Amino acid sequence: MAFSNLLVEDSGAIRRITLNRPDKLNALNHATLTELHAAFEAAGTDADIRVVVLTGAGPKAFVAGADIAEMSGLSPVQARDFSRHGQRLMSRIEQLGKPVLAMVNGFALGGGLELAMACHLRIAADTAKLGQPEVNLGLIPGFGGSQRLLRLVGRGAALELCLLGAPIDATRAAQLGLVTRVVPADQLETETQKLAEQLAAAAPQALRGVLDTVLTGGEAPLEAGLDYETQAFALAFSTEDMKEGTGAFLARRKPQFTGR
Repeated sequence: MAFSNLLVEDSGAIRRITLNRPDKLNALNHATLTELHAAFEAAGTDADIRVVVLTGAGPKAFVAGADIAEMSGLSPVQARDFSRHGQRLMSRIEQLGKPVLAMVNGFALGGGLELAMACHLRIAADTAKLGQPEVNLGLIPGFGGSQRLLRLVGRGAALELCLLGAPIDATRAAQLGLVTRVVPADQLETETQKLAEQLAAAAPQALRGVLDTVLTGGEAPLEAGLDYETQAFALAFSTEDMKEGTGAFLARRKPQFTGR
């Protein structure tokens, strides 16, 4: 599949999707959102792909936000549709069923932070800056920022980021739980690859089960979440990977998971 605004490359079971608008700091316009949706649809249905890494091209930005030049001319109805278009993409990433790693190599602001939050793990360079600056434009987050921030870092920190509109550094983001890991900028590629390879070697159905139970349970009362976990736990016993994993443990050898 050919893209104008993305670079897509595979390394074994790892697919890397790079937003490729460095002259615009990889800003999200309508066309880029549409291409990202298609790219993640393809990754989700490709049985050979177990992990996705998402990053931005160039030395400055993961994604510096939505494309303000395009967005400034929208009518209220068009703005509603643009918001829903972005939110559908974020939900598609979150519900992919495979681990998605955001490799935050620079600015992750506005729509860029919303995109990173839709990923399951966020690894940031120590030089990265993250924030929701929409209030500085007389706006509010539109791609799920207020809601995912609330769930990731709590009400106080979500309000701080959205009301003040000031970016925070990677260390502060890690303290809040907004990013999973912070590494030196010159080690970001290596550390992200290591984590992606670790996940690619794990049992795909077990990874999917973890993603499903955490995402579903996080939106449900505790008892409903526990019941969902029990059902997913039982279902795992029907997989060949469960038999391979337990057999390898008992035989003291490394498991070879097939995803079946």
